[in-house]
Amino acid sequence: MDGKPLLVGVTGGIGSGKSTVCSILAALGCELFEADRVARELQVTDPEVIRGIRALFGNDVYFCQQDGTLGIDRKSIATAVFSDRSKLEALNALIHPKVFTAFDREVERCRREKRKILCKEAAIMFESGKAGDLDLIVVVAADDEARIGRAVSRGLGSREEVLRRMQAQWPQERLVERADFVIWNNGTLEELRARTVELYGRLESIASSGGDGSGQ
Repeated sequence: MDGKPLLVGVTGGIGSGKSTVCSILAALGCELFEADRVARELQVTDPEVIRGIRALFGNDVYFCQQDGTLGIDRKSIATAVFSDRSKLEALNALIHPKVFTAFDREVERCRREKRKILCKEAAIMFESGKAGDLDLIVVVAADDEARIGRAVSRGLGSREEVLRRMQAQWPQERLVERADFVIWNNGTLEELRARTVELYGRLESIASSGGDGSGQ
């Protein structure tokens, strides 16, 4: 792999538990790049992105927070983009190139520091067109009712709003078909942790051998 870390994409639909899997992988020793977190940060720190969002959604989506920093009405934007695909595509075109650049910098850092595994967590791994740059894709999946329950309990919207967001994402079956590894998350946190630890062992083995093996 020419000194490059094993690049592992971790994705899954809303409420699947991909962030939990990534947290466990990071605790086990993987480097972690949270694409969605970087994208959120860009929305309130990058002047070009801020200008683009104002043009797309209006000045009112931004506000001054109590600590004086810039805030953004993410719920309003989410409602707009999940009901208007053209706005979603425009927002992605504004943000994705900057996220890709940030990830490239992280890959170079891991190469310099001789890190073995770099996990990229992203909600829209395949839709972004960059999945092919990764060595392996892990999909975290769960039954629809489990996903809806988790998303609602996390305050991501009502049942109807969560269903709309699910319908705007790739069908889970399509993600599973394109995955190198699938972690099913229909049980307890302990069961998810055990499956993730098993996955880590396999990733570590692949990274050590310099390969990009796959399997279910």
